[in-house]
Amino acid sequence: MSNNTPTFESIKALLKDDINATNLLIMNELESDVALINQLGFYIVNSGGKRLRPLLVLLASRALGYSGKSHHILAAIIEFIHTATLLHDDVVDASDLRRGKETANALFGNEASVLTGDFLYSRAFQMMVRVDSMSVMNLLADTTNLIAEGEVLQLMNCNKPDITEDDYYEVIRRKTAILFAAACELAAIASGNDSARSAMHNYGLNLGMAFQVIDDMLDYVSSASEMGKNVGDDLTEGKPTLPVMYAMKHGTPEQAKAIRHAIEQGDASQLPVILEAIEHTGAIEYCQKQAEYFSQCAIDNLTSLSDSAYKQAMINLTHLALARKH
Repeated sequence: MSNNTPTFESIKALLKDDINATNLLIMNELESDVALINQLGFYIVNSGGKRLRPLLVLLASRALGYSGKSHHILAAIIEFIHTATLLHDDVVDASDLRRGKETANALFGNEASVLTGDFLYSRAFQMMVRVDSMSVMNLLADTTNLIAEGEVLQLMNCNKPDITEDDYYEVIRRKTAILFAAACELAAIASGNDSARSAMHNYGLNLGMAFQVIDDMLDYVSSASEMGKNVGDDLTEGKPTLPVMYAMKHGTPEQAKAIRHAIEQGDASQLPVILEAIEHTGAIEYCQKQAEYFSQCAIDNLTSLSDSAYKQAMINLTHLALARKH
């Protein structure tokens, strides 16, 4: 890889001071008089994630010419909301591995994980009040509500092999993409640039859609060590994601039957057969094509931004989200 090739680290280097200020704020805001909250909160926040969502707040703010400091607290709020959803997700999904480490619920128990997730949600709303912006409150109240609806929709779709692609996209729009959208739209609010809110929202939304399609694809093509979770976890949870939906539709009757059974029963015992079906039908290429479509939609929303290193970094980040292996 040449020195000129964009990397996630080169994007972070562009925002080094902003990231350091946000990380310090996150650590300070995690503190609680309750020892277990401190212990579990620090564990999950420091568990090796890219902090992509808060990075989007910082990056979009700078791309819009913002020069203040309130984007740091907005970025921290986004990270707390995201972390709370991870804690709750892992309990709902009975996951034991995330980012290559034991999940908080595997280590501390379901009860502590759920309650610490509640603490992080409520701390995020305390921080919103300090920002003292009704626009911020409205956006994040609506966003967290949509995320909760997305979680319930996904739960309703579990063990249902006949959901449509539109059903699938609606779940990932609410569950994942909407927080990407909020992160970018917050930058427009912080910048006082109301005319940019729609473009920033749509950039983030489409980036989030691409990110989740790739994430679901990686569940069937990456090793557990690369991905940081177990291969086929989605199947074990009975989740009908895009790769298996496509393979079931375009595979042989035998392959379709195996996939249908796996989704209905949450049974990954025929994973080798299903992986072969995914490869045979071109499901991975299809997922990649769909993610590329969303990525291009994201980039198209940046045309009104003035050229800058930050705008270019937003474009580069979109390409990196497509090319990732974990």
